[in-house]
Amino acid sequence: GAEDGVLMQLDLLTDLGDGLQIQSLSPPATLRRVGAGRATTVSTEEVPMAGRLDGKVALVTGGAAGIGAAIAAALRADGATVMVVDLDASLMPDVVADVSVTAGVDRVFTEVRGRMGGLDILVNNVGVAGPTARVEDMDPDEFDRCVQVNLGSAFRCTRLAVPLLRERAGGAIVNISSTAGILGYPLRSPYAAAKWGVIGMTKGWAMELGPEGIRVNAIAPGSVGGPRIDGVIEREAAARGVDPAVIREGYERQVSMRSFVDAADIGAAAVWLCSPAARFVHGQVLAVDGHTETLATI
Repeated sequence: GAEDGVLMQLDLLTDLGDGLQIQSLSPPATLRRVGAGRATTVSTEEVPMAGRLDGKVALVTGGAAGIGAAIAAALRADGATVMVVDLDASLMPDVVADVSVTAGVDRVFTEVRGRMGGLDILVNNVGVAGPTARVEDMDPDEFDRCVQVNLGSAFRCTRLAVPLLRERAGGAIVNISSTAGILGYPLRSPYAAAKWGVIGMTKGWAMELGPEGIRVNAIAPGSVGGPRIDGVIEREAAARGVDPAVIREGYERQVSMRSFVDAADIGAAAVWLCSPAARFVHGQVLAVDGHTETLATI
């Protein structure tokens, strides 16, 4: 049974061979080495069944709407103090800044240190859909802007976050990639390039920062229901010259579960990755997508 997210004591004695036995399944687990007429008991460190973020300070970029707002809300619900950064002042973020440019990121981290006193969690969420076009029709400036926002912002924020995380002797970075960072995505080459790049940076940073106790992971959301995917569908329908209903059906058909993801599911995944329950989850890409089989719509 379970109570408050913690396994209840189970009176079991399980033989693992070589004289090693598990005496209980409740945390902390108890191992007993039996032999030569005596038993040696070793208790392992408790692994929390549910992560709590009380006392943790988090920064969420692009956190005033959509996935970012859901992540910020989930982190707060689990006890974290959250600073939200967004470019849209009308959404009333804690800091208004463009984190795709160095000056904007510098200002954000001045605010983080001055107002929050430090940092435990960075969520690199900010992103734009970018242009929808065949490669020969793609505007180079629009391509560059999409990559700068979706990839460059994660680099610029992480660059300044690491010293703060190091001061806390560890922490968690969650990069928001996409199933477009795992699969090919017709007509969306700059978005896919950036999201593949986010996964590449995640893997490299995990190797760099792991020895310091700074965990780095990525989430790859599928199609998340809401205004943003509605716009993506409208633009793809226009580019292909078909009815938007055809493209929407194609997006739903991409997924084994035949459904869009809710932003709250991404928030829950981010909380878990930042929590003690995921303390040995590092350098991973967690797809929250209902199992995307393809990104082709037609």
